[in-house]
Amino acid sequence: MKRLYRKRNEKILAGVCAGLGDYFGVDPTIVRIIFLILVFAGLGGVLVYIILWIITPEEPLISEETIDVQGKEK
Repeated sequence: MKRLYRKRNEKILAGVCAGLGDYFGVDPTIVRIIFLILVFAGLGGVLVYIILWIITPEEPLISEETIDVQGKEK
């Protein structure tokens, strides 16, 4: 199952737009432009971004993906 994460490597501010772009399969630049349009149109783009920043987990490190909580490899 595909999960939404904030990207560690492709982030400009918090990695939210890069994570959304990866999740939906679009270029992160397009997502950034959409957020800018929402900000300048007064539709709460900043508020939505901050909420996503808070609730979206950061992308796990490679070691976190391959080893579960009990220390066994997946």
